[in-house]
Amino acid sequence: MTAAAIGERRLGALPRHWLVVGAILPLLILAAWALLLVGRGAPAAGAQIGQAAPDFALSDLNGNPIRLADLRGRPVIVNFWASWCGPCVEEFPLLQAAQAGHAAEGLAVVGIVFRDNSEAARAFMRRMAAGWPAAMDPGEQVAQSFGIHGPPETFFIDRAGVVRGRQIGQLTSADLERQLALVLATSPQE
Repeated sequence: MTAAAIGERRLGALPRHWLVVGAILPLLILAAWALLLVGRGAPAAGAQIGQAAPDFALSDLNGNPIRLADLRGRPVIVNFWASWCGPCVEEFPLLQAAQAGHAAEGLAVVGIVFRDNSEAARAFMRRMAAGWPAAMDPGEQVAQSFGIHGPPETFFIDRAGVVRGRQIGQLTSADLERQLALVLATSPQE
């Protein structure tokens, strides 16, 4: 008996329904996966440069309300961060310097805590002597509306509430100055 005949005999020994299942199952799995992807649709693009920033209403780590709409008329930095994020720790002094250096221009900084716990975030804010509010983002709804992938991510919003810049990853001094120029230069009428 040849090898081909032995192979045919073994295949013939399997019940026909197993052969059908073996042929159709991978196709069903592929179809289910495709439906899952189509059902999700494209991920939300998040905040777009030149568009109004997504508004949010959260409570800061002390329970005080924070609404982006309340900051209209001021340039705003919205920084998504976490206490466990090394680049977030490194860029923090730059944000402090920006807030202090542009206080006369009304610059506001708002921190949104991303995938961290409130105790660690509070300890971090105390240790770093932060001068701005930070808020937890239950259910990551604000992060989703901004299209956040992971910390740090920073948005620069002008006085009219329009996103003028986005920094994905750690800010450098040059990045910060370039982005600040975009929001500090605009007036509320623009």
